Amino acid sequence: MSEAQQVENLKKELLGLFQYIQRVRQEIAAIWHPAEDEHRFNSIAEQLDAVVKATEKASDTIMGAMENNDTLVMEIKKMVKDPTVNQKLDKISENGAAVFEACSFQDITGQRINKVAKSLTYVEKHVNRLIEAWGKDAVQKTEVKPDKVKTSDEDLLHGPQLEGKGVSQDEIDKLFQ
Repeated sequence: MSEAQQVENLKKELLGLFQYIQRVRQEIAAIWHPAEDEHRFNSIAEQLDAVVKATEKASDTIMGAMENNDTLVMEIKKMVKDPTVNQKLDKISENGAAVFEACSFQDITGQRINKVAKSLTYVEKHVNRLIEAWGKDAVQKTEVKPDKVKTSDEDLLHGPQLEGKGVSQDEIDKLFQ
């Protein structure tokens, strides 16, 4: 291969590498300043944390109600002498135990969601390092084309909101008074 061909090949390789780096920069810019704020890493981690808390709260409520039911069943059993009714009360207690068992999903989903949140944090940390290396000004100046344009209906939707954000239930209730 002649020296001229080697130089030409080198130029092509450099151009390809430059184009690839530009595409990476655009992707990083899209992650760093997406069209919608709720897609930022911090918001994603907050949303996942809210899911864990909500499922934990729901599980606690369900298990508390089932414990109360079991207490009531035991009180009723002491008052009832009919064996058929007692069998049905035993079945109610068995159903309650099944509900308790089913509520264990919360712990497992919480663990899995926490793994995802940790992975997102890892990715966020490395994206931020790349942004620092390139310079925030350069990344901010990079043109970002949105992956998807919101419809007018989607633009109105902002829920569910994280605790302490958005419109409160009291404010919503005032609208209907």
